[in-house]
Amino acid sequence: MPGHRMIVGDSPAARLRPAGADGDLAVVARCHRRLRGPYTGVDTVLRAVLPEAARRWPELVEHHRVELLYGMPEFAELIGPAPRTLAGESSFKERTRFFGAGMIRCMSQGIVSFLLDYARRVRSCGELPAYLVFDEVDQAEPTTQEFIALLVRRADPAQLRVVVCAAPGELPEELAQVLARHTERIDAGPSDGGDRGDGAHPGGRPRSAVELAEAYVLGDGTGSDPAELLAYQQADPELRARLHDLRADELEQASPSWGVRVGALAYHREHGSDRAGAGRLALLAAQRYCVEVGFSAAVIDLGLRGRLVTDPNVDQHDFWEFTHQAAAACIPVGRTVQSMELYLDVIQRFTDPKVHMMTSYSIAMLHTRFLQPRDHDLALRWQNNAVAIAGILPDPAERLTFSVFHDNGLALVEMHRGNLARSLELVESCMARLDAKLTDEQWRLHRSQLLYNRARLLTATGRLDEAFADYSTLIDLDPYYTDYLSERARIHRVRGDFAAALADYDRAVRLAPPFPELYYNRGTARAEAGDDKGALADFGYVLEMEPDDVDTRLARAEMLLESEEFDAAEADVAAGLALRPDEPRLLCMRGTVALQRGALTEAYQALSSALDLDPGYPAALINRAVVHYQQDRYQAAVQDLTATLGLIGDDPDVLLNRGIAYQAEGQLDLALADFDRALTLPGADVAELREQRERCGA
Repeated sequence: MPGHRMIVGDSPAARLRPAGADGDLAVVARCHRRLRGPYTGVDTVLRAVLPEAARRWPELVEHHRVELLYGMPEFAELIGPAPRTLAGESSFKERTRFFGAGMIRCMSQGIVSFLLDYARRVRSCGELPAYLVFDEVDQAEPTTQEFIALLVRRADPAQLRVVVCAAPGELPEELAQVLARHTERIDAGPSDGGDRGDGAHPGGRPRSAVELAEAYVLGDGTGSDPAELLAYQQADPELRARLHDLRADELEQASPSWGVRVGALAYHREHGSDRAGAGRLALLAAQRYCVEVGFSAAVIDLGLRGRLVTDPNVDQHDFWEFTHQAAAACIPVGRTVQSMELYLDVIQRFTDPKVHMMTSYSIAMLHTRFLQPRDHDLALRWQNNAVAIAGILPDPAERLTFSVFHDNGLALVEMHRGNLARSLELVESCMARLDAKLTDEQWRLHRSQLLYNRARLLTATGRLDEAFADYSTLIDLDPYYTDYLSERARIHRVRGDFAAALADYDRAVRLAPPFPELYYNRGTARAEAGDDKGALADFGYVLEMEPDDVDTRLARAEMLLESEEFDAAEADVAAGLALRPDEPRLLCMRGTVALQRGALTEAYQALSSALDLDPGYPAALINRAVVHYQQDRYQAAVQDLTATLGLIGDDPDVLLNRGIAYQAEGQLDLALADFDRALTLPGADVAELREQRERCGA
């Protein structure tokens, strides 16, 4: 069975010929970002398979409804509307909950799961599944590039074959690594005329310079004919602008989807005759849509482009919005330095109190949540500034809503500073002020966020019954925001009610896209409830989606180790180390598996390697102490156990083991002291300690 392929060539014709893209079973998707922005190409594939999937397996489509519609709402015409959520129904003005690249990755994982399940079902019916050809991947928006990486890594080519086509050049790191590991690379030869470099008509008549430039614009700036590109670049600027205006008008008359508005339409208005007017507004509308969905990379791109066409003196608010949204979107993609630079830029440019208020808040959040090391005191200074400005705004309605918003931000900073009582006081004050002044329908999303914050603070302060009631209210209010179910499940677990916890996790799994954390949490709950098979299934799905998830890798390896499936546990750890060779927890687990198998030399090497990377890792110290003890190096065992106690404080089991090592070394007084100390501690193994004490005394 042929595997996945990576085809590199200068032109689509050259790339698609070896891809076999002219066959009946191929779905060919152009992925150039200028066409429809994020998910360009993904939408082509889904449009090809969704009608049949909805007809034959409606339950499959229903299971993935959230993720199929989340970034491509136009598919509601094929499968019906998306579930209603508070965030989705809130106006942009009242949105205080935004998502980012992490949410989009989760949605992409759900779409991949849908396609894989669909392909398996087609294959099980004895049919040949379509294979997917993604072209122009080098020009794809990062969301599509990430999606393709996930699909290629997860897809079994015997069920669903993927062909990735791109021009020569660098690709994003994750995609490049996946393609190197999972595809056969083919270098395509030169084009045989499918992309005419001579600029001629298909019939052979030469095209004029204007025709060539017009063709480039009609192709939304995605054409690969060098003659078209050259003619466009050399055309009179007024002609270029007029061609962009005509193409933009044509697109608008066709009632474009949001993808077209983010991609082609924004591009043409941006390069048309009214860049600072129509171009600015088109980019702003596109950015706002991407902000609401969580397309972080697109938000940054649109924001930086928007800044270039916006006069900060004439359209200060729009310039600030482009900058502010781009800066916020930098955070989930790890570009915190750029985020801070953009925030400081607008503070330096403008004296508007609202700009300083909102930017102070954003900088405070950077310091308290994202920058390393975190600086909660510096965050407090910035947030106090935001609170102070909000409190003197002249409009009473704005003063109320902004004061509440920024007091809520202050509560977060205080929580991080350890002042839980003060944080809870602030949140409850915010809730009371809004309840007193607003109707039930006003600012519903933000009020739900305040209730959520109160529930988390109640949990942190041990008031579980009150927190449970708040989470239950939130679940009724916004059932598709499944964080509430996960938080309530956590309270069930603290109470020891695993059946109720699993019921909440199961409901969240049915309603939500495949959040790895959700499946990991349900897996750990299943393990605690004795459902090893279910736990392993959840851990397996997490690792299928995110193979470098160390917590899940360790949890599954530990389960396999406990059931003495040493080979499977060792294979799991080896797979993790192949992705993260310097992860001390994985090295410690490798040493633990070797210790259980009696391979003491191998165990010692792995545990020592873990401690070289993290000298303060208690599990590695404890297990290496066992290796020392079993190889009669009692003093070394005592040293590792003493170091462990220095890290974690008095622990009855560690004291027991150190006492045994002291006893083997002949230091009986020290052994008795450890046994006696351990007997005073909660959780001590009293019977074992007394037996060891008697043995030591004898």
